[in-house]
Amino acid sequence: MLRRFLFGVAAVTLAAAATATPSDELSAAIAAAKSESNVPAVGAVILRDGAVSAQAVLGVREAGSKAAVAVDDVWLIGSTGKVMTVAMIARLVERGLLAWDTPLDAMLPDMARSMRPEYRKVTLVELLSHRAGFARDLRNEKTMVKFFRDDRPSADQRLSYVAAALKDKPEAKAGTFSYSNAGFIVATVVAERAAHASYEELMGAEVFKPLDMTRTGFGNTGDGQNRGHQHGKPMLKMARLDDGAPRMYAPAGFLHMSLEDWARFNLDQLAGAAGKGKLLSPASYLLMQTAQPDSPAGLDWGVQQSIAGRQGPALVHQGSDGNWLAIAVLFPEQGTGALMVANAGPDMGADQVLMGLAGKLFMQLSPAKSK
Repeated sequence: MLRRFLFGVAAVTLAAAATATPSDELSAAIAAAKSESNVPAVGAVILRDGAVSAQAVLGVREAGSKAAVAVDDVWLIGSTGKVMTVAMIARLVERGLLAWDTPLDAMLPDMARSMRPEYRKVTLVELLSHRAGFARDLRNEKTMVKFFRDDRPSADQRLSYVAAALKDKPEAKAGTFSYSNAGFIVATVVAERAAHASYEELMGAEVFKPLDMTRTGFGNTGDGQNRGHQHGKPMLKMARLDDGAPRMYAPAGFLHMSLEDWARFNLDQLAGAAGKGKLLSPASYLLMQTAQPDSPAGLDWGVQQSIAGRQGPALVHQGSDGNWLAIAVLFPEQGTGALMVANAGPDMGADQVLMGLAGKLFMQLSPAKSK
């Protein structure tokens, strides 16, 4: 669930007619990338000069249907949404409701005695950079599955999840990178308690509204919308871990939104890297976009010096719940980026499709890596 993938693509020349618009070129690239796959639909956005320079979608909302995916449809963006969770928490830090270096036993004092001693002194920075030592998800799968049937408010479910996570054996020593969805749920409960509001309310007030993101949602997409796929079929119900994730997992990467809204957030991240961001202070953007010591990640951007033979630094994140695959790559020094998403998981070849597409696009976005 909420799987994370290593990224590697081969460079391929993007050829298009001289009279084609950037979006026409992008449509052609998508068509070529998905032509021999079983992926029902692909969407992509190119970011340049502080704006969307091209946007295109191709395919159908559900396998076997004739309903074409539309440019304003929503897509599940997987763990690329973790960066949005970080931005929300950064807003609370900037207002003094939280502090990056406060230990967990002080942030959750009523749970201090029951949490394992290894977790008591981990900080928000460590939780949000996968350096707090938590396992990827709860170790007890039976406990995880119960959340698919839980009808309590998501905030109450997350509190129960955290009570269990704090008793789980650590996956790694604090300060060591170990990718963890659980750490993000813990950080979210800290934020919910500090702000006296749910994650859903906080995201609306702190991220979506300030950036005019109006087509956003939590959990799986609904009837009549673009749907995720697995094993060639649309996944309409979630009942077990192989199916996807429970709705309360939104902070760890279970958000859906339109391509335009996804682009709005990432354009702000590019603007922030240039000292012109709207959402956060320069210090917060710098913290998010800088790799932590002995780690490949910031909060929660992967930070790479190059990607697919192109010059970095590159901010990278990708994720999947098994039914969708999303990839976000930004080149801050170039002011460019690409967002790509498929309504299918890797078992249907979505990874090859998006990596092939990325190889065609990156040549436009950053110079070749110097030897």
